[in-house]
Amino acid sequence: MFGLSKKESALFKKLSTPIKIQDFLDTLPINFEESGETYMSPRRVILENKAHCMEGALFAAAVLWFHGQQPLLLDLQSLAPDCDHVVALYKINNRWGAISKSNHSTLRFRDPVYKTVRELAVSYFHEYFINKTGKKTLVAFSKPFNLKRLGQGWVTEERDLWRIVHLLDNSPHESVYGEKSGHFIRKADKMEVKAGKLLEWGSS
Repeated sequence: MFGLSKKESALFKKLSTPIKIQDFLDTLPINFEESGETYMSPRRVILENKAHCMEGALFAAAVLWFHGQQPLLLDLQSLAPDCDHVVALYKINNRWGAISKSNHSTLRFRDPVYKTVRELAVSYFHEYFINKTGKKTLVAFSKPFNLKRLGQGWVTEERDLWRIVHLLDNSPHESVYGEKSGHFIRKADKMEVKAGKLLEWGSS
């Protein structure tokens, strides 16, 4: 399936649940893109033994697809200079959850307890802020983006997956809140900012 090698297939088979997929991603060092921006395929993630959020989401989506789920991405859009975040969606017992690769103490795995994708997306709102200022930056989220429509080649692609990045960025998104509501949003407090500075794999 997907043109995977025997070793790759064995790994995918082993990662048979969202929890196992997340546990595996947590063992991978963060890809700090020291030699330039990358968007590696799941095959390259295995070879390079590292990943950033988009690469982790692509890997998770591929493994979920291998096990019969739809390969769905969720793009979380933020205000500059903060960065967007991407997670892989999964569904169990008609509830949504998310698999996430993050170097921070926030924006991580979500258990399958959310009735809607919007519920899940806005669960990231409170802790999505700029560490220096405490300003909360999550402004929009994509509709579930199904990678199945792009075929299977991306799973083992050797080149960076820029096309998927552009398609996801330009896919339909929904605002988190209206313009009037923005005036009532409180900045993260000092304790929250302090917690937000906790990193798993060193400086980013």
